[in-house]
Amino acid sequence: MTTSLIPAAQIIISIIPIVGIVFGFIIIFFYLLWKHRQISLQIKTGTFHQVKYNIHMFSLLAGILLTNIGSVLTILFALIEGISYTLLGGLIPLVCGISLLIFQKLYPKNKD
Repeated sequence: MTTSLIPAAQIIISIIPIVGIVFGFIIIFFYLLWKHRQISLQIKTGTFHQVKYNIHMFSLLAGILLTNIGSVLTILFALIEGISYTLLGGLIPLVCGISLLIFQKLYPKNKD
């Protein structure tokens, strides 16, 4: 027995990921813009100090988050739609998260 959704519900369900991606890009854009302005002002005033970037912690955190989100979405889409192109919505973040975790393990650590 299959259940079909009301067309309005299908539209809302398909718009939710698009809205999330758009808001994510807007947040990233303004973060980068404000960070650029902050660094520019620090350079002008002479208070800029280079901050070390910890790629191991970033790849670990992003890998864990993407793997968890991707696994939940993959399971959800597999239960709802079965094996179809919709499943890519969960598999892509899952594979990206696993790739970041592998990178975190294989990338040589600095001896700092």
